[in-house]
Amino acid sequence: MLTADRLRKVILDQAYRAQEGHIGSALSIAEIVTVLYREILRGETGDPRRDRLVLSKGHAALAVYGALHLMGRITVAELSRYCSDGSTMGVHAQHGVPGVEFTTGSLGQGLTFGCGCALAARLRDESWRTYVICSDAECDEGSTWEAAMLAAQHRLGNLWAVIDYNRQQAMGGTDGIISLGDLRARWQAFGWEAVEVDGHSEDELRHALSAAPAHPDLPHVVVANTVFGKGVDFMTGQLRWHYATMTTEEHALAISQLRKRQ
Repeated sequence: MLTADRLRKVILDQAYRAQEGHIGSALSIAEIVTVLYREILRGETGDPRRDRLVLSKGHAALAVYGALHLMGRITVAELSRYCSDGSTMGVHAQHGVPGVEFTTGSLGQGLTFGCGCALAARLRDESWRTYVICSDAECDEGSTWEAAMLAAQHRLGNLWAVIDYNRQQAMGGTDGIISLGDLRARWQAFGWEAVEVDGHSEDELRHALSAAPAHPDLPHVVVANTVFGKGVDFMTGQLRWHYATMTTEEHALAISQLRKRQ
């Protein structure tokens, strides 16, 4: 069964086994990914009418791989090949993994993919919806705002963006690099219907992603306030966990802290 803390355990276990980083970025979207896969996304892998999910912050791919595993779409044997030689499960999301729609990791590109999916649904007169998980750092990039303008221009009401607003970037805090200020107001200024939620509250995320929109013909954005490294005390808000790998002792401590949360 998929729960946010079970997903966090998968993230920690596989990151430790593979000795790969990007742990804090994956932990911060655990509730977002859990609610989307468990309650929002319609249709199974391969169904042409399925909803699409684009992980624009592709370096957090382990969160998606873990969710697909806990939903029964990736076997434990497949998951255990994460970052192994010859595996399609790279540290960034890769098309070819069952359930992964696009290869991502070149930041600032995912919303453009989402616009293409949403436009394709309209041209085919289909009802599928497209969801894009973006990092706050991607809101520094012009390509994101160009896509945002296109979505508003074409009134892509079948498109949702979820911003992982953890206020952490690869080189430091978001506010110290390029402050985004009132991010909800910025998206509204670009013509989107925008709401702001606690990104670790499943109830708030569920409501924001499933409630009938006030303006159904506008694209929708959920600004999700999150905590980098959520669930593990010594990773919380610590920049090194964008890159660092865990020692045996750190992994054991992280797992013990998760167990105390359950």
